Amino acid sequence: MFDLALPHASPDAAYPEQASPRLGVLDKLGDRLVAPMARAYRKRRAVDTALVVRVNELGPTLAKLADRDLRRGADELRLALRREGFAPELVARSFALVREVASRTIGMRHFDVQLQGGWVLLNGMIAEMETGEGKTLTATLPACTAALAGLPVHIITVNDYLTARDAEQMRPIYAALGLTVGHVVNGQQPPERRQMYRCDVTYCTNKELTFDYLRDRIALGRNSNRIQLSIERLAGGQGRAGQLVLRGLFFAIVDEADSVLIDEARTPLIISSRSDQAPEQEMYEAALEAAAQLRPGADFIIDEKDRAALLEDAGKARLTEMAPTLPGMFSGKRRREELVTQALTALHIFQRDKHYLVREEKGEEKVQIIDEYTGRILPDRSWEQGLHQMVEAKEGVKLTSQQSSIARMTYQRFFKRYLWLAGMTGTAQEVAPELWSTYGLAVVKVATNRPVQRRDLAERVFPTQAEKWDAVVERIADMHRAGRPVLVGTRSVGASEHLSERLTAAGLPHQLLNARQDKAEAEVVAQAGLVGRITVATNMAGRGTDIKLGPGVREAGGLHVIATELHESRRIDRQLFGRCGRQGDPGSFEALCALDDELLKTYLGMLARGAAEGAGGALPQAAVRRLLRMAQARAERANAAIRRALLTSDEKMGDMLAFSGRGE
Repeated sequence: MFDLALPHASPDAAYPEQASPRLGVLDKLGDRLVAPMARAYRKRRAVDTALVVRVNELGPTLAKLADRDLRRGADELRLALRREGFAPELVARSFALVREVASRTIGMRHFDVQLQGGWVLLNGMIAEMETGEGKTLTATLPACTAALAGLPVHIITVNDYLTARDAEQMRPIYAALGLTVGHVVNGQQPPERRQMYRCDVTYCTNKELTFDYLRDRIALGRNSNRIQLSIERLAGGQGRAGQLVLRGLFFAIVDEADSVLIDEARTPLIISSRSDQAPEQEMYEAALEAAAQLRPGADFIIDEKDRAALLEDAGKARLTEMAPTLPGMFSGKRRREELVTQALTALHIFQRDKHYLVREEKGEEKVQIIDEYTGRILPDRSWEQGLHQMVEAKEGVKLTSQQSSIARMTYQRFFKRYLWLAGMTGTAQEVAPELWSTYGLAVVKVATNRPVQRRDLAERVFPTQAEKWDAVVERIADMHRAGRPVLVGTRSVGASEHLSERLTAAGLPHQLLNARQDKAEAEVVAQAGLVGRITVATNMAGRGTDIKLGPGVREAGGLHVIATELHESRRIDRQLFGRCGRQGDPGSFEALCALDDELLKTYLGMLARGAAEGAGGALPQAAVRRLLRMAQARAERANAAIRRALLTSDEKMGDMLAFSGRGE
């Protein structure tokens, strides 16, 4: 996939992107057979100590030059890169130049391990770098090199705050090299977005970028003939070309790559238009009332793993009996069962303060979806096929109109369209095979600048939730008395607020961070390393914000991190635990769990209940830790299957649309 030569597509060409051909069964089998060897070969190419040596050799010479001479060197390098591509000697010159400019403009000098990380990214791979190792600064190395070579660069982050912050912090580096920087965030209008994407380097969130791409596809319509688009551009931007905001998909560096490319790849990207028809309040309320009369286990079952409600024959029979008392739209058997199944889903699967919040916006209460991986609110997002309206009816808020899909795409298909694709994250090894099979991205672990001093205190598992929360409060109090800051991770808004109430009752001052306080996220997390500070946060709140230790904290043992429940993926637990022990700081982490936690209930069921009932007050910790690993393994397999099924479905839909002559 990756070649050190520049792509044939010019930045001025009409919307360059990479074709993503469908592979046949034999092709997929061949890929699986050669994958280990191909990944090993790519990773060997990424380990280039000679590059670091050469950059360090060039350093003293560049340090003697005036700023104007560095700029002149950048202009000369620009011509050489466009002529010769990413030859190792030119890359070394570029990295040395970026390092010197960074030192002068923002007072930060790239470590040798960051140079290695930059080379991994430039080779189109995933650089796995520990938390606090400076991924934001690392990204400037390949970004500047690619931009000097004439390639529009997208640096993709997970939220608007990081997008704006990183663009502003790194802007002086780019400016010193004669490069322009833009950033795309929610709320910008098309003309401003178009201007931002015209910059040499554009920082943007994955959601804003992908929806901009889908809107461009809608503007292009059925026929995106490149010659015709080029003619339209030459005509002064009239017609379809003038409506596009992106220039194409050239070079992308995805920050928190596992979160974007794996975790968020379970949900397709959909652009919808709202219906003019008013929602039928009576219909949703009747469905909820009928669903409330059905008996769990007898009339219906809930599949927690697939988040699905399934009507049993007994339940269907009861609905038939109820039909005469229900509104007219329930007379049809299929329609009746679909509505009640949707109501069961709203009642029993989607939970307030876990999957969504109800909060006031512009004087009205609204149902707002919570991103389960970040704990953040997803503005202007809604569930499909009437589920959102069913949840609104359940909560008694004003119903919004339904939406119909006009464009749809998965992250898997979108990101494979980049001519160059790379990523960086602190946690990718667990999903390395999937990153390779889906995106062709090998994972390379980059060494830390200083030895890691983070201590793993392992998991402790309690029979019940009550015993677990008692232990959590006690552990926090112990650390607080020792003067150590504590960061506590929870999996839902409800759990964070329950713990907050327990801490208040215990007289322990603390900071609470969840989707209700999302605007203060970065500020709260940045202060989580102060002496005696207690921070309770949902999931990965504040990811991307460094936690620096306050005076005296290092001597006390550093930041202590507590997980109050394990996630479905061990990798996401590592993201939380990685918040301590940055840049060689001391720190420790542990998980305090219960046998009736959601993970164990969902993926082990009777096995977890049997362990709890047979514990007799004393759990064999080694055995229950194996249960935790077993549950996580099952969850990871289930989620991987969902992503594969989504990609297969998306490819089939793409084939159908292509056959019918319709666009995406």
